[in-house]
Amino acid sequence: MFTRRWVVELILDLVGYRVDEDLGAATVVEPSCGCGAFIVPIVERLAESCGRYGRRLRDMAGAIWGFDLLEHNAEYTRKAVMDTLLAMGEPNEVAERLSGEWVRTDDFLLADHRGLQADFVVGNPPYIRLEEVPTEVSDAYRRELPTMRGRADVFVGFYERGLSVLAPDGRLAFICADRWMRNQYGERLRSLVVDNYAIDSLVVLHDVDAFEDPVAAYPAITVLRNGPQGSAKVVDTSASFGAADAEQVVAWLANPDADPPRSNDSFKVAELPTWFSSGAHWPAGAPHDLELIAFLEEHFAPIEDRRTGTRVGIGVATGCDDVFVTAQADGVESSRLLPLLTASDIANGEPAWGGQFLVNPWEDGRLVDLADFPGMARYLESHADRVRARHVAKRQPENWHRTIDKVDPSLQARPKLLLPDMKAAAHPVFDPGAYYPHHNLYFVVSEEWDLEVLGGILLSDVANLLVGAYCVKMRGGTYRFQAQYLRKIRVPDPKTLSDSVSEDLRSAFRLRDRPAASAAAWPLYGVDPARRLAQSVVARTES
Repeated sequence: MFTRRWVVELILDLVGYRVDEDLGAATVVEPSCGCGAFIVPIVERLAESCGRYGRRLRDMAGAIWGFDLLEHNAEYTRKAVMDTLLAMGEPNEVAERLSGEWVRTDDFLLADHRGLQADFVVGNPPYIRLEEVPTEVSDAYRRELPTMRGRADVFVGFYERGLSVLAPDGRLAFICADRWMRNQYGERLRSLVVDNYAIDSLVVLHDVDAFEDPVAAYPAITVLRNGPQGSAKVVDTSASFGAADAEQVVAWLANPDADPPRSNDSFKVAELPTWFSSGAHWPAGAPHDLELIAFLEEHFAPIEDRRTGTRVGIGVATGCDDVFVTAQADGVESSRLLPLLTASDIANGEPAWGGQFLVNPWEDGRLVDLADFPGMARYLESHADRVRARHVAKRQPENWHRTIDKVDPSLQARPKLLLPDMKAAAHPVFDPGAYYPHHNLYFVVSEEWDLEVLGGILLSDVANLLVGAYCVKMRGGTYRFQAQYLRKIRVPDPKTLSDSVSEDLRSAFRLRDRPAASAAAWPLYGVDPARRLAQSVVARTES
């Protein structure tokens, strides 16, 4: 996927490879030359800078390090560099020598880079799944590059290797699919970045015609720096974003003292006081949403908090619901049956038990002896073919009657908020302590929160903003309200809530009134509800 010229120019400007700098005193690396989309503009900029600073281009052998794995790509780029140098008036022998020294046929991920310190690393690394790479090569990549785990894409390794050659305060700018910022295979790379480098800016180009051929690659330009994290600037673009818009964006991104450009139909901008400090997931969203999320994460505690005794969990997975979840458990001892609540039972906003029980083989964290409960033993034995066929039963045949998850019967009696896994918006429901949750429900319990007040916050747009920024979205925009995403929700200290605000949240929760819950919740975070509503209307209109 070869990059359009104006996008290349944008990347070079963003990373700081500009002709008004003394580029002859710097080193730039292009790790996957392709057909020279980056190298040729780099040569042109280097030549102009040398003219400004009184340097001879012929002496710049170490100023450019270009790599490509394929000889025909490297040779094509050398020819393009030679033509560029000859057009500038350089002698043939100089053009031939420099093109050969600047463009190498080598695997950037495995090449020996000892002694190389780059001030700039730029490019459009290849998008190739590791499983599509020959086994001996992918094994070598995994040995050399710790970030390349699981079903990683090869470009993950280009980030790691590119960062490793950066000089202090050096910058890397790639245009690349941004899925590594949220997918599991990118977790090690995210951790590497937040622990050792800084994100200076992010330009999201999902709908922009950035490549020579049309592709659905969800690209973004990420500018990383070898230094401490400061503020981070974010730009989100629409399909109409082009070279003229890029000039406005660069003037802001490249100048720490510049005022941000006014957002328009082509792009939206925001400046975050810092980047997100976790390698687990980075949020996605409009720039003003990311700005708000960064503020919330800096100033408010996560919902799961030992200080308030608040915990997020998931209901029980049995591995064989046809047997362990039943409305007809004839002969099973009543002490072994827990009334089970499923997602369909809370669809109307309050528990409406469907009559199903969980056949519970656990007590005090241990499996019970089936000999002590002959009714349950007969019931499970009557379905032994299905129960014993489960993976968990084959792995522990002596404990064939276990469910996948342990069951904590005390959870049934605890007041809790329940949230279904998949929903277009947060749907918290209060259970005063009558039921045990199924694995398609997540629960929240707390020692300090009035759960109906907390339910009002979870019903509000605050919760939807935070979960939506991190979660995997299903077809049609449905959110996954899994525990890892619910834990991203930030909440105020419950002790700081006034009686009137608490009552407003409680009332909104009971009435299932999301706008009222949002109006009560936003001021707790120092956010004007009217301004936030206006931003949401604009975002929905644009989408």
